[in-house]
Amino acid sequence: MINAVGVPQTLLLLGGTSEIGLAICGEYLQQGPMRVVLACLPGDPGRDNAAAAMELAGAKSVRIVDFDALDTASHPAMIASAFGDGDIDVAIVAFGLLGENEVLWSDQRKAVQIAQINYTGAVSVGVLLAERMKAQGYGRIIAMSSAAGLRARRSNFVYGSTKAGLDSFYTGLGYALDEHGVDVLVIRPGQVRTRMSAHVKEAPLTINKDEVARIAVKYSGAGRGAVFAPAAFGGVMAVLTLVPRPIFRKLPF
Repeated sequence: MINAVGVPQTLLLLGGTSEIGLAICGEYLQQGPMRVVLACLPGDPGRDNAAAAMELAGAKSVRIVDFDALDTASHPAMIASAFGDGDIDVAIVAFGLLGENEVLWSDQRKAVQIAQINYTGAVSVGVLLAERMKAQGYGRIIAMSSAAGLRARRSNFVYGSTKAGLDSFYTGLGYALDEHGVDVLVIRPGQVRTRMSAHVKEAPLTINKDEVARIAVKYSGAGRGAVFAPAAFGGVMAVLTLVPRPIFRKLPF
């Protein structure tokens, strides 16, 4: 239960080894000890390290549940297990793949895989989280989207298309859940310094995962719906969405 001063007692991280997701959990744990449930891919070598990091950050307890984004048939049981010890106050949807765009748009199997993980998997758990939190009568969902989803770019349009779908779904889910006391926050970062983006040339306004975490915790529960990370990226995207297609397609990014 979220206490009287707005501090949650239980966190669920879907994508339990996600660097950004763990940073968000760590930011919450600065407010006090909490139960943390990490939903991790079976066999992920980072599972134990993620749990240890949460314990070091001050978690009251840490539990790992198996979660495979591709195996949507297993999601109801996984969510039931995550909620098995009681209500979840904050659920963070932070799993996904980036991939190489030139490979993805040329390889049907890999294109379908990233779409199923980043979009279909996110929709699957979103519906289940909504059902649980409606029953609770409260809760917060933080969904990691991307500025890449707001307009398709030649350099990453496959990944961007999956984030466009996720963004639209969770934005709408926020509208639907508002009357039930559940807040949904969509985070739209630009490039973030993580292992996943280490091979990508750093772009302007690139930020650290801890900065994303501070923004997520600051605005979750505040009724904002969606925020950019950093905020300046919102202005950049507002301009880019107005650039005519013949010019946009020639931009060097």
